[in-house]
Amino acid sequence: MATFKRKMEVCIDCVQSAINAEAGGASRVELCANLMEGGTTPSLGLFRLVKKHISIGVYVMIRPRGADFCYNELELEVMREEIRIFKEAGADGIVLGLLTPVCRCVFC
Repeated sequence: MATFKRKMEVCIDCVQSAINAEAGGASRVELCANLMEGGTTPSLGLFRLVKKHISIGVYVMIRPRGADFCYNELELEVMREEIRIFKEAGADGIVLGLLTPVCRCVFC
C-alpha cells in the first residue's frame, strides 16, 4: 500500500515568517507582499533574504497589483519580466492567477 506524505505550503511576507514556517513543518512557502490585499509580487531583496535563511522551497507570487486578476498587456509584460528575474534569482516556482475580462480562468 502506498503511503502519502502530507505537504504544507504557508503564505508569508517576511523573513521571520519564513523561518517560522520551516520550523513548523512547512514543505515550502509562498512569498508575497501586501497580504492584506491578497498578495502581490515581493521585492527581490526580500526573496534573497528568505532564500538565505531557509532551506525549503520558495514559490514567489507574481501579481503586479491588488484587486482583480484581469491584467492588461503592460501588466502582463511586467509579470513576464518578474518571472524571468525570480527564475534567474533561484525561485523554486511561481504562483499566479489570471482571468479574462469576463472572469474566465486563463491557463498559461
